[in-house]
Amino acid sequence: MRQNPQRRIALLDAAIEVLAREGSRGLTLRAVDKEAGVPTGTASNYFAHRGDMLTQVMRRTRERLMPDETALAETMKAERTQELVVTLMGQLVERLRTNRSCHLAMLELRLESTRRPELNEELSRFLGAELENNIAFNRDAGLPGDDAGIVVLYLAMWGLLVDHLTVPGILEPWSIDQLIEEMVPRILTAPSADTD
Repeated sequence: MRQNPQRRIALLDAAIEVLAREGSRGLTLRAVDKEAGVPTGTASNYFAHRGDMLTQVMRRTRERLMPDETALAETMKAERTQELVVTLMGQLVERLRTNRSCHLAMLELRLESTRRPELNEELSRFLGAELENNIAFNRDAGLPGDDAGIVVLYLAMWGLLVDHLTVPGILEPWSIDQLIEEMVPRILTAPSADTD
């Protein structure tokens, strides 16, 4: 059956919204059809089964969360300092704010993967590759911090984003920007100039 690529994207975006709002139990092909405003049965023409839809949703969230290449190139004109990393992390938070549903959907996918081994395998492979890409980006761009530091920063940022999405009240004494400004230099310590 011939499929419309724009409709597939619309269905995936609808699935992200349903997943973020209703959780994995509420994500059905019928719910996606309703959210997308298409005739009942449309989603079943695009996804072989629910597991297929979940895997495609995972990939679509990443497409929506990728930084704009032109904006990133402009940002990367700056000197390779911890301040640049703070800027990059701030831009990540801004993408979270404008694509909140994508992050919530990814949280739901992580939880669902604990019950679906095939999704867990796919998600682990996907997120592992994403982390490796982040490490390679940092290394290739000459940003401060070693590979382990980037992994620790990833973990710290993920924790910050999860709290900001789910229980933001616990962070109220501090702004996200302040926390990032504190976090980056503590994690990505500059190498010692003393090589004795």
